[in-house]
Amino acid sequence: MKRWRALIVLGTAQFLMVLDTSVMNVSISQLVKDFDTEVTTIQAVITLYALVMAAFMIIGGRLGDILGRRRVFFLGLMVYGTGSALTAVAPTVWVLALGWSVIEGLGAALVLPAMAALVAESYRGPDRAVAYGVIGGLAGAGIAVGPLLGGWVTTYLTWRLVFAGEVVVVLAMLLCRRMIAETPRPGRRPGLDGIGAVLSAAGLGLGVFGVLQSSTWGWVTPRNPPFTVFGFAPTLFVIGAAVLVLAGFARWERHRDAQGADPLVHLPMLRRPVLRSGLLALLGQNLILLGLFFVIPLYLQVVQGFDAFQTGLRLLPVSIAMLAASVLASALGRAAGPRRIVRLALAVLTVAVIWLLATIDPVIDDAQFAGAMALVGVGTGLLASQLGNVVQSSAGEEERSEVGGLQFTAQNLGSALGTALIGSILLGALAHAFTAQVADDPRLSEEARKQTGIALESGISFVTTDQVHSAAQGAGLPPSEVEAITDNYASAQLDGLKAAILATGGVTVATFLVTSNLPTGKGRTKPRESGTPAGTVGSSR
Repeated sequence: MKRWRALIVLGTAQFLMVLDTSVMNVSISQLVKDFDTEVTTIQAVITLYALVMAAFMIIGGRLGDILGRRRVFFLGLMVYGTGSALTAVAPTVWVLALGWSVIEGLGAALVLPAMAALVAESYRGPDRAVAYGVIGGLAGAGIAVGPLLGGWVTTYLTWRLVFAGEVVVVLAMLLCRRMIAETPRPGRRPGLDGIGAVLSAAGLGLGVFGVLQSSTWGWVTPRNPPFTVFGFAPTLFVIGAAVLVLAGFARWERHRDAQGADPLVHLPMLRRPVLRSGLLALLGQNLILLGLFFVIPLYLQVVQGFDAFQTGLRLLPVSIAMLAASVLASALGRAAGPRRIVRLALAVLTVAVIWLLATIDPVIDDAQFAGAMALVGVGTGLLASQLGNVVQSSAGEEERSEVGGLQFTAQNLGSALGTALIGSILLGALAHAFTAQVADDPRLSEEARKQTGIALESGISFVTTDQVHSAAQGAGLPPSEVEAITDNYASAQLDGLKAAILATGGVTVATFLVTSNLPTGKGRTKPRESGTPAGTVGSSR
């Protein structure tokens, strides 16, 4: 038991930082009500959390190398606890965004790369694979407990208690800091590349911001942007600017490397096939999972009218299955190899998405829905059991924090894109379907179509049919047309949800393309030692 004490603290950190994301997702409707806002605003808050982590994760990993991983881990916990305390008392949605999205996000950006490095430092060989399986399992446990605990607390008490409880857990972890030992690093500590840090954060931030705003601005044809560029929506121009900034970042990093200065990221590491495949698979994993966990609560709460606790109960199958699969598959991966397990996971997820599409109906079939969600849990659990160990095992000891930063950057970039991109597809498909159905409905007059068009031009949100019904009545439409508008919106809701879920299926299929260089298990995936040429890590055949 003594040798696993460090894992208890490190695993608790992983559990904590997954828990409140799942609480937020299951509490969307209550947050909209409490802060008198819209779904798109809460979507922005959720995306901003993942965005802050993605933008600063590489910097957090580098700070672990400079200041010491153990020190940065506990410093990050203090920042995270401060954000949780502010979130618990947030009086407005903007304070919520500051406490949860920004301060907690910055704390997580310090904690998670250090955690990944400390797990790799603390355990070797089979123990390391077990440790990463447990970490994946605790991520599944956070997803399992989050919807149920968060749903119950949100429905019968208040979601604020979850974040107050996080402060207590953080304090307990700080008292256990001696349970984690850090191996002293020989040689000099690297410096921080300030220009690289600014460029990486700005590039990643601009890219996700552009995707997020696409639901409001439109992709090409302007919908409701604050400005246009040559008559087009600014979305693609913002994303293009992000690409240019990231290209400048890559050029700067190569310049630093050539000059013998410490870069923020040693870009030659990305030439290693195993590391590159692992990072891309992690990005795909979180894009799929967070995309589904944004869409499904909307279906359950907005369309079906369930409260947060009822939503949590219906998400329980995916959570339990993910926890069980991630723990059991850590041993299976050593025999079958990560590549087979990851491809099996993606195949299971593809079937799950198809099954899930068949369950999106006006009246939910609880048995079919539970089966589809359990299959989602099996697929994501199989993925979670493999990829962390694959990524960390492709690095040498001196690279742990840096690779940890890349690992969680990929994960949180996937999370941010999952919420932003899938949310954008949801709202875009909703607007398209609603517009088409209103235009083709013979029950509606030309005046009703005109008023609906004006309302759509000002933006569309994923709201309940009761709200649409009330808005149509407030516009002075006759009862028959009010019912027609409401029916069309209800149908468009289902079309939008199906389009968003289908998009996650497309991401799942696309992720198959990045798995070719994952280890097969025929050879042992060895960490890269100092002096080993890039690209020679492990067995990828």
